[in-house]
Amino acid sequence: MQRRHLIQRAAALASGLLPVGATAWAATNPAAKVRGRRLVVILLRGAVDGLSVVVPYTDPGYPQARSSIALARPGAEGGVLDLDGRFGLHPALASLMPLWHSGQLGFVHASGSPDSTRSHFDAQDYMESATPGLKATPDGWLNRLIGALPQAAGSASAARAVSIGPVLPRIFSGRQPVATIASGHSATKPGVLDRPKVSDAFGALYAGDDKVSQAFRQSQQAHREVVDSMSGDGLAQEMQAASNGAPLPNGFAQDASRLARLMRNNEQVQFAFMAVGGWDTHANQGAATGQLANRLAPLGQGLSALATGLGPVLDDTVVVVMSEFGRTVRQNGNGGTDHGHANVMWLIGGHVAGGKVHGRWPGLDAAALHDGRDLAVTTDFRQVLAQVCERHLGVSDARLADVFPAWSGGTGERLTVMRG
Repeated sequence: MQRRHLIQRAAALASGLLPVGATAWAATNPAAKVRGRRLVVILLRGAVDGLSVVVPYTDPGYPQARSSIALARPGAEGGVLDLDGRFGLHPALASLMPLWHSGQLGFVHASGSPDSTRSHFDAQDYMESATPGLKATPDGWLNRLIGALPQAAGSASAARAVSIGPVLPRIFSGRQPVATIASGHSATKPGVLDRPKVSDAFGALYAGDDKVSQAFRQSQQAHREVVDSMSGDGLAQEMQAASNGAPLPNGFAQDASRLARLMRNNEQVQFAFMAVGGWDTHANQGAATGQLANRLAPLGQGLSALATGLGPVLDDTVVVVMSEFGRTVRQNGNGGTDHGHANVMWLIGGHVAGGKVHGRWPGLDAAALHDGRDLAVTTDFRQVLAQVCERHLGVSDARLADVFPAWSGGTGERLTVMRG
């Protein structure tokens, strides 16, 4: 590698915004301006306990398996918030109930990957590549989805896809360009490359037509678009309004509010991804209060802030919340739960068939459990994602096969998680 190229590569890394994928330093065409439907994916890394998120309080196997962490029935102290007479929402997620009542929030229970791994690393890899059991898949399904959708002619944006976090996630790896922005307040703070002298120097360095120069300019364009879209004196007030005046205690709630502003102000941003960790509750999980509740409350608050901040844009947006696998039905000796199998997926948006817990419930009796210990998967997570892609984003059947390779389309009950 020539010295000039080495300097360019280091500088591009310093920007934190260079599109990275299977072609690494090879630039790809910037995504075209897109009007219409949006998609936000939020991955709860660490395997959240879906049986405590959407609680099957009428299933007799639930309280029997959880002597100290089972949530009470609706109406009791610390009880769940009734959803449909069978399932209840964890009380720490009360901020999401308005979305449920308005039909903008739905769940798919007993969903997940057909692969039985209990490894966080492998399960997340399979969920982000959407090829369970295949580790050699070079790209993520969200990057393949970008390539499957037609690009409008005319004005182009380097920020069609945005990942919030320190590094590009597996789900966005691939040939299509993605803008990676920092989480927290640093997302909108000027960096070293924003200083006039430094900017001029690098502008001269990247004045050529080589692919690295093109990629660097594209990353700077994305940075400017993101900063311009998220800046404004009303941000703090909007964040507080979105949380009904309550404080925003964690980074996710703040990042969700910034993402809402970005997507509302910049119609070219069509795809976004965020990850939230801290769900591996092997000990002291708690019930209505405790470790899990302390994590769920700011998560619900952040999702509520995202929905409120999007405003009318929520009508054309779907937010998918998922986790790599669920947790054991029976609590362990430390008052927690261990790595399980099926979980619950969350869907938020204007075209979501909300106000309903979708999916076939397999039950928690011993004969129905996966490996005699876990909630069984009755809905492949790809079936849910495919319907979002097809009915919400208009992906054709032919291109759907590109997004979800090695998937036959699923068998059994046909879900209807989207209204249009």
